[in-house]
Amino acid sequence: MKKNFKDLLSINSKPFIIAEISANHLGDIVKAKRLIAAAKNAGASAVKIQTYEASSMTIDSSRADFKIKHGMWKGQKLYDLYKQAQTPFNWHEDLFDFAKKEGIIIFSTPFDNEGVDLLEKLKVPFYKIASFEITDLLLIEYIASKKKPVFLSTGIATEKEIGDALEIIKSKGVKDILLFHCISSYPAKVEEYNLQMINTLKKTFNTLVGLSDHSLGSEASIGAIALGAVAIEKHFKLNQSDNSPDSEFSIDPQQMKELINKVNKVW
Repeated sequence: MKKNFKDLLSINSKPFIIAEISANHLGDIVKAKRLIAAAKNAGASAVKIQTYEASSMTIDSSRADFKIKHGMWKGQKLYDLYKQAQTPFNWHEDLFDFAKKEGIIIFSTPFDNEGVDLLEKLKVPFYKIASFEITDLLLIEYIASKKKPVFLSTGIATEKEIGDALEIIKSKGVKDILLFHCISSYPAKVEEYNLQMINTLKKTFNTLVGLSDHSLGSEASIGAIALGAVAIEKHFKLNQSDNSPDSEFSIDPQQMKELINKVNKVW
């Protein structure tokens, strides 16, 4: 199984398609494994999970400051949402072993140093940094110190914030970097995706660029590949009937197969 960044991600390679599991395991490790197997069978290049637990993200409080005020999760306590969505630390080794047996790359987005340390023990091949962590420069520095390829999501960032994060990553000797253009709304309207940012990011920062696609269809992903994106990330669920914090903007295995077929043809 190829894991070399330059072999996997380039304009001369087929689009690197990431199935983001996130909360779609519904709190069931068996379902998480079924998602990994389904992503492999659908033709995805990799699966991604998220490495945090609710207690490391926030406190269990019902005060207004700890409740979500807008969007599809409006009114929920942050702690409850994270608790529902978390991939427990004690699942990680099992999931990494399972993905290896299935023959598909698995990597993750950590949200603190403890998560990074866990992923290092599991020999994670890449790291992704979430949009909302792009100003957590201490976390970015710690991730970069591991000298693994980094995928950096830019959803809510200014040009300066992207530049600051890249400066830290490169200062640790990391050369294999991909920026993800994305819109940090869930689901995101396809007409708001502003895909010309792909060219802007490429020219401004001289890096590979991908698309983290939170829209409901495949149009944004197809357009991104036409503009030179080398990777697509889509949230992935097992069944249309699944109901998770991510399910509304996730695609099922058949939709994943169709997406991969379309973007490969465009590429």
